[in-house]
Amino acid sequence: MAAAAAAAAAGLLIAVAALASAAAVSGGFPAAMVLERAFPVRGHADMGQLIARDRARHGRMLQSSTAVVDFEVAGSYNPYVVGLYYTKVQLGNPAKDYYVQIDTGSDVLWVSCSSCSGCPDKSGLPIQINSFNPSSSTTASTISCSDKLCTQGIQSSDAVCSSQTNSCGFSFQYGDGSGASGYYVSDQLHLNTVVGNSQSANTSASVVFGCGTSVNGELTKTDRAVAGIFGFGQQSMSVISQLASQGVAPKAFSHCLSGDGNGGGILVLGEIVNPNIVYSPLVPSQPHYNLNLQSISVAGQQLAIDSSVFSTSSSQGTIIDSGTTLAYLAEGAYNTFVTAIANAVSQNAQSVPTQGAECYATTSSVTDVFPQVSLNFEGGASMILTAQDYMLLQQSGSPEIWCIGISKVQGQDITILGDLVLQNKIVIYDLAGQRIGWANYNCAQSVNVSTANNASTNEFVNAGQLSDNSSPRSMPHQSLPLIMILMLSILLFL
Repeated sequence: MAAAAAAAAAGLLIAVAALASAAAVSGGFPAAMVLERAFPVRGHADMGQLIARDRARHGRMLQSSTAVVDFEVAGSYNPYVVGLYYTKVQLGNPAKDYYVQIDTGSDVLWVSCSSCSGCPDKSGLPIQINSFNPSSSTTASTISCSDKLCTQGIQSSDAVCSSQTNSCGFSFQYGDGSGASGYYVSDQLHLNTVVGNSQSANTSASVVFGCGTSVNGELTKTDRAVAGIFGFGQQSMSVISQLASQGVAPKAFSHCLSGDGNGGGILVLGEIVNPNIVYSPLVPSQPHYNLNLQSISVAGQQLAIDSSVFSTSSSQGTIIDSGTTLAYLAEGAYNTFVTAIANAVSQNAQSVPTQGAECYATTSSVTDVFPQVSLNFEGGASMILTAQDYMLLQQSGSPEIWCIGISKVQGQDITILGDLVLQNKIVIYDLAGQRIGWANYNCAQSVNVSTANNASTNEFVNAGQLSDNSSPRSMPHQSLPLIMILMLSILLFL
């Protein structure tokens, strides 16, 4: 993937870091906000407790050649609490745990290595930061430039090759100047699959992933640190593609990111089955998960937006990206959209003068005041957004102040649907069928899961719940710093 596209792996990780730094200079919001993404922990809860609780809810794999693989999920879309969703991967032999951000906007799984310069060794999240040491794993090996996967990675800009060392490497640059680089290794990825009623932790597969030897800039910060990035893209170097090519897992994955106070959710390799799923075809030959957005409706009325604003090219289009916390709307559609919201709420909410954000004060329920929004895609599939799917609470009390959580980037007709709009939705990435499906859903509830090659058979998967001791529900809403909207707007990765 090109350097610009690789920045998707940073997601909000970079943006919030920049916000904290900028705010400290401007004095625009309390200094405590520098930890706004740290998962609040009460008592002595740690990720081990979350995992133990999650394992009680994990589903059963299908009796077929490929398995439903289940990953624990922690984190939240809420930028005041975490601002990202992350999971645990187990790598090497003996296996070690690595906590990585879930990112559908990039391809590569990479974790920090023991020789990494600048990699954090602790985190404000309730996780332990481990570093990968290839020499400590009996099954690890480096990848040469002549390796077929490296050659494919070079073609998609996910890999670089050094003629001096014959080592296949990577170098990703992010929007604020931060970067990560290293080399690729092959080792065992241990998978949580279930046979019958019993979960097995012994399933493993050999995969190629990145060993990070250097990070810089905001990636060195500890308050929001994870051990790396888990790219769920569809290029050849993604773990999804590698496992599918080996017949270990289906060429499909699904997530249901919980938007309630507990956060967490469900992440499986397989397709969640639900009668309300609607599908839209992926735009072919794109590095990201691009869909054809055709129109937008507010309160049931289609907006007068030229459809060419949403067309896909190298510099515009609509992308589904779990590595982005909020959402962005093409510049050519943004003003029409916010005007429609303003007109719909004019009798029940008071516009609040702000710089860089559209905010409103109201004494009524947000669901009663703000209209339903429909994003209408190719194939007749609409994504229905309730008020909570596009509004952020800036200030509680009476009145409450809510801001539109969908921003824009000056000069670009890019639409990015991040965690804010993906929360409380089943989202299916059917790579074999080259389509994405979704349905509104309470992600704290159970789902049925199927492998793509045996869709007639469904298995039951319970929803995960975060430990009460580490729940973000008690985190008070602080005044939304307007610099957040501005910085998020300029730190887009495309």
